[in-house]
Amino acid sequence: MRSMKRPVKSDPAPSRWAWRRQRLMLTPTFRFALRAGIPVVLTLAVAGWYLSDADSRAAIRATVVDARNSIAQRPEFMVNLMAIDGSDSALSQTIRDAIPFDFPRSSFDFHPADVRALILELPSVKNASVRIRPGGVLQVDIVRRVPVAIWRTADGLSLVDAEGATISNLTRRGLRPDLPVIAGEGASAHLSEALQLVDASASLGDRLRGVVRMGERRWDVVLDRNQRILLPTDGAVQALERAIMLETTRDVLSRDIARVDLRLEQRPTVRMNATATEEWRRIRQLNLEKR
Repeated sequence: MRSMKRPVKSDPAPSRWAWRRQRLMLTPTFRFALRAGIPVVLTLAVAGWYLSDADSRAAIRATVVDARNSIAQRPEFMVNLMAIDGSDSALSQTIRDAIPFDFPRSSFDFHPADVRALILELPSVKNASVRIRPGGVLQVDIVRRVPVAIWRTADGLSLVDAEGATISNLTRRGLRPDLPVIAGEGASAHLSEALQLVDASASLGDRLRGVVRMGERRWDVVLDRNQRILLPTDGAVQALERAIMLETTRDVLSRDIARVDLRLEQRPTVRMNATATEEWRRIRQLNLEKR
């Protein structure tokens, strides 16, 4: 009797490589790389290959430029004119000359902030706002610098505003007789005090010629007939008011004097001019001879 061989049962367990593949497919990172990583890499590879050609890059640039121009030149994006408020005709023309482009122009080709920066570089402009109004109008609103004094320097005359900023040059004093004159190194930096001195000198009328900054620390008030009132470093306005009081009560400034020195509060001094000094000496000599 022949012996019967029992059939060998196959092992249902996967092979080692099949098991590793199944485990890898169960990894979230690997599955994400299959779904997204490989397509992205292939896309970048194709795009890099396409962009490596100069003609392809030029074609893309031309397409982008054409698309931009077709949008930028649409009527709703065009700026046709510029309106300026808050300035006179001369300043308006200066502003138009300072802006380096003509209208009509697409709003894509400039920025209002850049236009504002150009306008603020003008010495006559204190502040400005720039915006594009509906209807294609570039609206410019100007705050002008208002001159409050004439600053005399070695380079000539110039108009300054209340902040001491130079507005423009002045060819001669007679063009602005309504403004006071200041002079001296650093005078524009202390303009507010100079204007207070001018206001305090209002009772002197046309006799006031200006105020001069001396040594960058104090003021002299200059009158006609080459008279000067020398003021202290501190309390200059109060010292000037005392000098004006002396003029009101004793006609000090109406006399033949050259200087009223108020730098020392406790010891004000008066200096006569040369003619008055000689006359005083002559009279004194006559009195001595009579004795």
